[in-house]
This record gives sequence, C-alpha cells and structure tokens, in this order.
Amino acid sequence: MINSSREWLLRENSAFARSLPAGSLVLDAGAGSQPYRHLFDHCRYEAADFEKVDKPYAKSTYVCDLVSIPVEDGRFDAVALNQVLEHLSDPLAALAELHRVLKPGGSMICSAPLFYEEHEQPYDFFRYTQYAWRHLMAKAGFEIVSICWLEGYLGTVAYQMERASRYLPTRPHDLGGGVRGWIASPILIAGKPILRVLAALFYRLDARHRYTAAGYPKNYVVVVKKPAAQGAPIS
Repeated sequence: MINSSREWLLRENSAFARSLPAGSLVLDAGAGSQPYRHLFDHCRYEAADFEKVDKPYAKSTYVCDLVSIPVEDGRFDAVALNQVLEHLSDPLAALAELHRVLKPGGSMICSAPLFYEEHEQPYDFFRYTQYAWRHLMAKAGFEIVSICWLEGYLGTVAYQMERASRYLPTRPHDLGGGVRGWIASPILIAGKPILRVLAALFYRLDARHRYTAAGYPKNYVVVVKKPAAQGAPIS
C-alpha cells in the first residue's frame, strides 16, 4: 500500500530543493534517517537531530535540540523541517532558533500533521491548523510564502480507513455485548478487509490528484522566508 502523504512530501521537497541555487547551504532540521538528502545533492547539506527516539538515524552533523543549534547566526541559505514540529515541546522557541540560523532572505519548508495518531511517544505534543502555522510563523519573524494541504481529502480518508481496518474491535464483548454486539461482530470482521482495499485505492487516487475542494488534509506543508530586512522575532 503506497502512502500518498509521503509521495506528496517528496514532491514538495523536490520542488523546494529545485528552487535553491547550486551550492546553497541547507539545514535538514530533525532529519532522522535523512530521506530527502538526495534532493539537495546540488547543495551543501547539514543535518541536526536530537537522536533520542528509538528509530534509525543517519549520521547528523549536529546532535542537538532544535531550540539550541550550535552554529553562528545566519549560517544557512535554506532549512527543511519535515514532520518535526509536532515532536517539539516548545515549537515557537525552535522556530525562533531556525529564524536565527537562517540568512536574511533565506527560505524554509515545513510540514506537520493536522490529523494523525500519536507516534514516537513520548515526543509527540501538537497538531497544527493553518491558523496555528500563521500565528507561529509571524511570532517567529517569518513571512509566509504558501500554506497548502500536503495531501488531498482522499488521502485523509484513506488514512482513516487504513487505521480502522487495523483498530476496529470485532469481538462481541468489545462492541458492548448483547444481540447488537453479536450482530455487529461478523459485519466488522467482513468489513475490515474491504476498508483496507478501499484505503489502497484512495491512496492511489490521492497520489494522482490532490482533491482539496472539501474536507481537510492530514498534513499541511508551509514555505516561509526570513525577511531580507532582518527584524527580531516577537517575544
């Protein structure tokens, strides 16, 4: 089963990377296994991560908290912050720090979920609406270039159906017992494989076309710039 969110995130990061001149110095903030590093082969690439979650990591340039990156002011031409902000207990402090290390006129691509189950526990703190993005970026001193749905509504529905195919209870006792529990149980047992098939179909449809006329996204993707006329973030 493909994950259309990952497909769209790859496309968005690829477009962002292509917008950068050759030789640009890029920070991949919260890089993890660095899945997008190859997109920045025409740039100079550095990575930062705190490396505390039990998961695979690629070798980071800086092992640090994103609220305190051990580099000078204005070091980077661009920053990538992919699926990280939900894991930061003080997102505004981290964004202010990324503002500090970004050159005036530099750009940053960010993404984070609006609708997603808890993950990488206990480092999972927030979900973000488009209004939260606007509020935080303004407070941190950034100018917003774009705020977009990462995937379309079909991707959100596919995710819901995939998770339902895993998590829906099927034992009569878990459905409240009684006649209704015994009636619902075989319906759910039969329905779970159908949900999984529909999820696979919806993911593929979403990867082909991002439907945004109604519903809501699973994630937002945001591109911002640090103003060329440098100002201090709002405290």
